[in-house]
Amino acid sequence: MSAVEARVEVLGVRHHGPGSARSVERALDELLPDVVVIEGPPELDTLVPLAADPDLVPPVAGLVYVVDEPRRAAFYPFASFSPEWVALRWALAHGVDVRFADLPATHSLAGAESDDAPRRPRERVDPLTALARAAGYDDPERWWEDAVEHRRTSSLTHFAQLREAMEGVRGTLEGDDDERREAFMRRVIRAEIRGGRERIAVVCGAYHAPVLDPASFPPASHDNALLSKLPKVKVAATWAPWSSERLSYASGYGAGVRSPGWYHHLFATPDDEVVPSWFVRVARTLRGENLDASTAAVVEATRLAGALAAVRGRPSAGLAELTDAARAVLTDGADQPLRLVDRTLVIGDELGRVPDSTPMVPLASDLAKQQKSLRLKASASSTVVQLDLRRESQLARSVLLHRLRVLDVPWGAQVEAGRTMGTFKEAWELEWTPELAVAVIEASLYGTTVRSAAESRIAEEARDAPDLGVLGRLIEECLLADLPDGLRAVVAALAERTARQHDTRALLETVEPLARTCRYGDVRGVDVADVTHVLQTVVVRASVGLGAACSTLDDDSAAAMRAAVEAAHRGIALFDHDDLRDPWTEALVAVGRDEAIHGTVAGRVNRLLLDGALLTHEEAASRLSRRLSPGTPAPAAAAWLDGFLAGEALLLIHGDDLLSIIDEWLAGATEEAFEDLLPLVRRTFSRYQPAERRLIGTHLRDLASGTRTRSSAAADSIDVERAAPAVAAVARLLGLEVAS
Repeated sequence: MSAVEARVEVLGVRHHGPGSARSVERALDELLPDVVVIEGPPELDTLVPLAADPDLVPPVAGLVYVVDEPRRAAFYPFASFSPEWVALRWALAHGVDVRFADLPATHSLAGAESDDAPRRPRERVDPLTALARAAGYDDPERWWEDAVEHRRTSSLTHFAQLREAMEGVRGTLEGDDDERREAFMRRVIRAEIRGGRERIAVVCGAYHAPVLDPASFPPASHDNALLSKLPKVKVAATWAPWSSERLSYASGYGAGVRSPGWYHHLFATPDDEVVPSWFVRVARTLRGENLDASTAAVVEATRLAGALAAVRGRPSAGLAELTDAARAVLTDGADQPLRLVDRTLVIGDELGRVPDSTPMVPLASDLAKQQKSLRLKASASSTVVQLDLRRESQLARSVLLHRLRVLDVPWGAQVEAGRTMGTFKEAWELEWTPELAVAVIEASLYGTTVRSAAESRIAEEARDAPDLGVLGRLIEECLLADLPDGLRAVVAALAERTARQHDTRALLETVEPLARTCRYGDVRGVDVADVTHVLQTVVVRASVGLGAACSTLDDDSAAAMRAAVEAAHRGIALFDHDDLRDPWTEALVAVGRDEAIHGTVAGRVNRLLLDGALLTHEEAASRLSRRLSPGTPAPAAAAWLDGFLAGEALLLIHGDDLLSIIDEWLAGATEEAFEDLLPLVRRTFSRYQPAERRLIGTHLRDLASGTRTRSSAAADSIDVERAAPAVAAVARLLGLEVAS
C-alpha cells in the first residue's frame, strides 16, 4: 500500500498537556486507526503489554539504561494526563497495535557522556514562543493554555491547523539530534505503510508534526544516510515509578511541565467543576494546617477567578487567575499558605506504582520485598521515621537504610533523633526519587541482594582505600549496616595497612571511627574483638610517633595535625581503656612540654591536658605566659593562643589570671605587631558565643578598674553549705556513696 493510499494522521501535542490528551482521545475515536505510533525510543515496545496492568499507576517512566553502565540512562515519563499515555491506553483498550518511534536509545545513550543532565538538541528558537509572540502573548505557557489546553472541542482538523502553524515557525535543522530523531520516526511510519496499515495515528511533540506527514517525506536514502554508522551500546528497558515533582524536569524527550498537580486536576475534573473543586481542595489544604478557610471564602474566590479571566480576555480561568484569587480571598496575601498550596496541589506529591511483574534486576526485587516486609513505603514526599534500635523490626529498618547508603542509593538521610543521649535512637528522612531506580540498577553490579551487594561494595572499597581514614570509615559502615563479611574484609585490610603505615597523622585519623565501632558495637550485637585489637595497635603506634610527627610543621600541616589529634583524643575518651589512655597521655604530655612544636598543635595539646586535669592551672598559666612573651614572634604566639583557647570560653570567664596574661600581651604589642595579631586573635574569639564575649569584656573592664581580683577570690567566696545538696545529687547519679 502506498503513502497515498494509507491515511496517516499526525497528532502534534504538548508533552504532559491535559488539553492535548483530551484532544488525542477524541481524535483517535474519530479516526479508529489500526496502529498507533508514539514518540519514544523503540526499546519501550517491550513494555507496552504492562501498560494494561491495573497495578501500573502513573506517574511512571520508561527507563532505558546501558546494561554495562547503568548510570547512563534516560527516563521517558508518563502522567495520567500525558497525551502519549492516553494514546497508549486507548490502543490497548481497543486492541490496536502500538509502536514507539524515535532515535533508539541504543544509539543515543552510546554518545551520552554523563547522566547528570538529559540530552538536549542544540540551541534553537522555541516554536511555541514564536507562535505566542505572533498571537500577542509574552508568555508561551499562557498562550498554549488559551489556544489548546482550554479548548472544549477538538478534531483531526484542529491538529491539521496546529501542524500548519508549527510548520511556519520551526525553520530548518541540519544534522543535529532532532533531524536524526525525525528520520527514525519517518522510517517507522514507512515500515507501517509497507506493512499494509490503512489508518495510522502518530502522536508526537507538536514541533515534529510538520515533517512526519508522508506528503512531505524526503527520499528514504536521505534518512538512511542520517542514521548510518551511529555508535551503539547494549541497553535494557523497564518501568520505574515517577513523581509529580519530577514531571517538571526535562528528560527523555526533553519536556516538562511546571504545574503537574494542576494539570492532573484539569484533566480529571469535568469542565464546569474545575474552578470550584480546585478552591475546595485549596480550602482543605489550608484547614489541614489550621489556617482559616471558610465556605463563603471559597465561593468568593470562585467568583473572583471568573471575573479575572473575563477582564483578562481568557476563555476560562487558568492557574494564574486561581492563584491570584486565592491570594486575595483565602490567604490574605500571605506567602507561606501560597507556598503550601503550590507544593501540595500545584506541583503535587504523588508517586507512581509499577506491578510486581515489571522486569527488574534481582537487587531491585530484593529491595522491594524488604520494603514490603519492613513496612517502609516509598513516597515522593519527605517523611521522618524515628527508629528504636532495641526493637528488632526497627533495627532491621536501620540496617536496610545503612546498606543502601553503602550502595549509594540514598533513599534515607540520617537526621537528629531529638533530645536523647542514648545510642539506640535513630531518625531518618526518607524521600524516594525516580533517580534512585537507576542507582539500584547500578548497584546490582555488586550482587543480587541488598546484603551481598553491600558486602561486595565494602570489600572493593577496602581493597582500593587510599588511606587508613577511609578504612576506619568503612568499619563504621559495616557496623551500622550489619555486614560481618564486609567487616572481616576491612579489618584484614586495616591490620595489613597498619603494620606498614608510617604516617602518624593517618593513624590518628583512624582512631575515632575505630573507637566508635568498639564503643557502640554491643548496641547492635556485633563482635568487635578484632577491631579492638587493631585499635590498640593503632593508638600505641600513633602515640610513639606523635612527637616526631608534630615537629617541623608548616601552617597547613599543623592545622591538619591539630584536627587529627583532636579526633584521636575524642575517640580515646569515648572508648576509655587503660591500654589506650596511658600511652596517649604520655605522648600528649611530651608534646605539651616541647616548645619547638608548632603553636597551634602545642596550644591545643596543652588545653587538652588542662581539661583532663593532667596539667595544673598554674602550670598552664606559666606556659601561656612563656609562649606570649615578647621574644616569641607574634604569629607563633597567636597560633598557640588559638589552639589553647579553642573550645569552651569558661576557661577565660573563670580564669582571670589567664585573661590578664592575654590582656597584657596584647596591650604591650607594638603597633606593627598588633596589626598582624588583630585578625588572628579576632578569629580566635569569634568562635565564642556573643554572651560569652560579653562576659569576657566585663571581666576585662573590672580587672582594669581594680574592682575584680583573681579567680581565687571567687573560689574563696563559694558557699559550701549551699552547694552540698547539689553535690550530693550528682554523687547519687554517679553511684557514689554520700557521706552524712
